[in-house]
Amino acid sequence: MTDTLYTRLGGAEGIARIASDLVDNHIANPLIGKRFAGSDPVAMKKKAAGFFSMGSGGPNTYDGLDMLSAHKHMNISDNEYMAAVDDLMKALTNAGAGDREKAEVLYIFYSLRPDVVGV
Repeated sequence: MTDTLYTRLGGAEGIARIASDLVDNHIANPLIGKRFAGSDPVAMKKKAAGFFSMGSGGPNTYDGLDMLSAHKHMNISDNEYMAAVDDLMKALTNAGAGDREKAEVLYIFYSLRPDVVGV
């Protein structure tokens, strides 16, 4: 039996590290960082970890909005979305994720694109 993506990414601890790095990367990113001005990084990291856990086959601890509701009227561009993808890949690399895991996360992330870009 194959382990879930959640397990392969290190379970709750690994997902929390990835989510923390992801949020830090977003905040520091010159293209998208301004969108996070005034946000609570601790709360964002918790939401990101919950979403990541749910989406990778772990426990469903996510209590936030669905992606369309969360991004509606933000008019996120393709360039901003790609900057977020780059931030995610950096977080996964920093966590020591393998190519298989990165590909699976990338697939999930791209499946969410219609609910994020240009809505």
